[in-house]
This record gives sequence, C-alpha cells and structure tokens, in this order.
Amino acid sequence: MSPGPAWTRRRAAATAAWAEFRRHRAGLVGLGVLAAIVALALLAPVLTDPTGVDVTRATGPRLAGPSGAYWLGTDESGRSVAQLTLLGARISLLVGLSATLLSVAIGTLVGVLTGHFGGWGAAVVMRLTDFFLVLPSLVLAIALSAVLGAGLGTIILAIGVTSWPSAARLVRAQTLTVEARPYIERAKALGGGHRHVITHHVLPGVLPLVFVNTVLAVGTAIVAESTLAFFGLGDPTAVSWGSMLRSAFNSGAITAGAWWYLLPPGVAIAAVVLAFTLCGRAMESVLNPRLRER
Repeated sequence: MSPGPAWTRRRAAATAAWAEFRRHRAGLVGLGVLAAIVALALLAPVLTDPTGVDVTRATGPRLAGPSGAYWLGTDESGRSVAQLTLLGARISLLVGLSATLLSVAIGTLVGVLTGHFGGWGAAVVMRLTDFFLVLPSLVLAIALSAVLGAGLGTIILAIGVTSWPSAARLVRAQTLTVEARPYIERAKALGGGHRHVITHHVLPGVLPLVFVNTVLAVGTAIVAESTLAFFGLGDPTAVSWGSMLRSAFNSGAITAGAWWYLLPPGVAIAAVVLAFTLCGRAMESVLNPRLRER
C-alpha cells in the first residue's frame, strides 16, 4: 500500500529540512555533541562500577588527582569523578528535558487559547503572564522548591511552572499571525468549529516555533536545575552536575586546588547548553524563511 499524498509531502518537507540543517556546521557540531552525551548518559550504568560511586564502598584516595586508575581524579569520598560525571548526565538531562516539556506544554496551551479566543479572559491571563515575566523565574523556583521540599520532582515542577510565560508570549504572537491568514476565515465560513481550527490549522502553524523554543529552552532548564541542586534543593541521593559542584564546594575542593573535581561538571553543563543552543539556532534558521535568506 503506497503512502498518501499527505505523507509524501511530509517526507519531502522533512528531507528538505534535513538538507538545509546540514548546511549549518555549528548545528551539526551541536547535534553530534548532544548525541554523544545522550549515548554516554544511556550507557552510564554499563560504563560505571557501582563500587566506584557508592560512598560506603568507595576505596579510592580522597581528592586524588587524575591518574591511570582515576582518569578525572576522585572526590572527597574517594569516588571516581569520571563515573560521577557520567551518572550526573542522566539526572541533568532528565530534569532539563522534563521541565522544558512541562513549561512548553503550559505555554503552548495558554498561548494558543488566548490567541484564538481573545476577549477579556485572554486579557486577564496575559496580564498574569506579564506579572510572572517581571518576577525572576529562578527566585520563584527556589521559593517553590523550598516550600515543597527537596527532590527531582520538585525541581521539575518548580522550573516548569515558573518558566512558561515566555513560551506563552511567543506562541500567542504566532497564533495571532496564523489566525489572520485567509484560510482560517475560509475554514470558519465552511463551518469549522474552534476544535477544528485549532487542531488542523493553528497548531500546525505554531508547532515549528514550539519545537525550536523547546530545543533552546532545554539548556536554560539544565542551568536552572544545576543552580537549584547547587543550593541543596535537589534529591540528596541522586548525582547530578549541580550536586557535584555543591559537594566540591562544601568539601573545600577550591581551597585544596582540586580542579579535577570542579572542572568536569562545569564543562559538561557548558557543553550541553552550548550544544542545545547551536541546534536550536540551526533549526530556527531552517524553519524561518527570513533567517534562511539572511
């Protein structure tokens, strides 16, 4: 059974988008870095030794420098910093992606509904959105995490519910642009209801922007997770890059000159954020014809 015309067009559009994406070398570099980090995070349980990351079973020297046995040295408990960095990638990526999806989902829902229906209800919601935009999202996340208690779920919820206003603003602006196009009027004239217009016309028009915004927001969410974990608001039993930096700070690694304890998680955070940014900018230029022309 041959695919229908719609699937043929989608496949051709995806092929053209990938061909355009490959023209951006920075985007390809970012995609390669992300693929490598995700692969290492998924293989972390296989690549790491439980005895090397368990405080009660670690036998390495305390704050020892890089060596043949410990490529990136050890922490204050004698655990391998290299293995901790690999395990930390799992938590940091999980929290960053989950918080971003929650934030984008809330922002997309608010932006599409307020842009489509309008009226006084949309005006009230957007004034509330402006109020959240004025307040520092990180401060709100810290306050929410302190109230709900430490944990991965708390961090995901805190980042997600405090960073949605920017996505809502972007999606609402795009929704208003789509709603002004002639085919929306034709769809309404032919009897299309709100559900039909939103699902068949508005959402396909805003999804590219949502996708790009999601990729760009993951890096910000990872930085927020690392900050909250550094402040001690994360899961104390889970290893993340932010918790590693907190442990290094509390153990006196800075005064002891143990750079191998501070550098790996810091470089990992910077590399992931940069990779997501490069991929997001490349996707933005692919999906935005104006940027493509420039």
